[in-house]
Amino acid sequence: MSSGNDGEKIYPQGYEPEITSEATDDNVRNNLLDLILQSGPSEVVDTDLFAVMAKRRSTRKFSDKPVETTKVDKIIAAADTAPTAGNFQGFEIFYIKSPEKKKLLVDACNKQPYVDAPIVLVFCKNPSRVKFDFPEYILKKFAIQDATLAAGYSQLAAQALGLSSIWIGMFDEQKVMDVIGTDLVPSSVLCIGYPEQTKFPKPRRNLKDLVHVTW
Repeated sequence: MSSGNDGEKIYPQGYEPEITSEATDDNVRNNLLDLILQSGPSEVVDTDLFAVMAKRRSTRKFSDKPVETTKVDKIIAAADTAPTAGNFQGFEIFYIKSPEKKKLLVDACNKQPYVDAPIVLVFCKNPSRVKFDFPEYILKKFAIQDATLAAGYSQLAAQALGLSSIWIGMFDEQKVMDVIGTDLVPSSVLCIGYPEQTKFPKPRRNLKDLVHVTW
């Protein structure tokens, strides 16, 4: 566990990025995720954003191949780049590494077996971080938007890194909170890993059914 001169923990217990900073200055330490994003990939990744979007498919069967720490770093760092209300980042990420907790999450997520994926990230809303002088319901709305965007960015990052994912929205909020030990309400569970097989694109709506022009 790395820490600064004041004893503050830089990395969460049980997870230390592949790329680390020895700096003790707060401003430098806070740029760690930028450092991760700017680092060269350990293998070729897809840098065409539109191709990544087109190829992304929900995967319900993952291989047992472990996901490299460098890729986990980039997926988490990508979440940090997502736009948030007032740049207050009203969300937290819980990285589930315990096999026992993953099994409990399967039950909490309507018994969806793929929640036992190599990488499981739970995105939770934290409206207390949103320092606006607005009613509580507005702050909660900002927090769910922040958490949702962060999860979306992570999902695209996973696809760009040759991984696949599935977004879980059906779950018992209280059960998930009990499993991960928090009073923060989850907004989504993102399951990530190497797919057993590549899926092909599915047809989408016609543009006229998607877009409504208002004058």
